[in-house]
Amino acid sequence: MRRARIQPTRNKLDMTDEAQVRVVTKRLKLSPDELAEMVGRIGNSIAAINKEVTQQRAAKAAPAGSVIASVTVTETKAEVIVPDDTDTPAAS
Repeated sequence: MRRARIQPTRNKLDMTDEAQVRVVTKRLKLSPDELAEMVGRIGNSIAAINKEVTQQRAAKAAPAGSVIASVTVTETKAEVIVPDDTDTPAAS
């Protein structure tokens, strides 16, 4: 009798599989210890791990208290508001 081979779950990380751990740590540029800590904290979903790494890197890149310029698009024109020292918005 033929039995279907069980397919591995593609979106879950198996921390006991050295090949999976090596691939994920290399792709996300993490150490195995950082990956293990993250899996313990948020779970073994590869998508959740990737999202957490992206958020952590974005938080490190933007210093606290920095202001990001806002962009408003209307049907007729685009208006870009860039904060400056005088607190007056510049319209394009």
